[in-house]
Amino acid sequence: MRTVLVFGVFDGIHDGHRAFFAEARQHGDRLVVAVAQDAIVAQLKGRPPQLSLGERIAALKREPLVSDAIPGDVGVGTWDVVRRCRPDVIALGYDQGALKIAIEAARESFSPPPELKVMQSHRPSELHSALLRENGKK
Repeated sequence: MRTVLVFGVFDGIHDGHRAFFAEARQHGDRLVVAVAQDAIVAQLKGRPPQLSLGERIAALKREPLVSDAIPGDVGVGTWDVVRRCRPDVIALGYDQGALKIAIEAARESFSPPPELKVMQSHRPSELHSALLRENGKK
């Protein structure tokens, strides 16, 4: 059974997220979503998430393509989630370039090193979380 791991905030799930899950799921049998801790969201985005970590995990667990949703690491770059999950594939969103660079730098320290796949965008001019939040749709 191949496990695919994805990372994100998922502060309100929209069709762009669902397209991301569908594409990621094509690379394995099991999709695990690592959900960013509230403090990490505030650190990376300069604001806390609208929904709590527990609310975001609960919403993801209701998504049919998601096998499991788990809390992300408590520190940036610690990679505890990767070491615990031991994914075959890490699927990244089209807009997760900085995360891709960080994972590539740490990839050989994972046993076994997972494949990295970058997913395509799904209507990014309409369905990016920041745009939906600005337009009051989230």
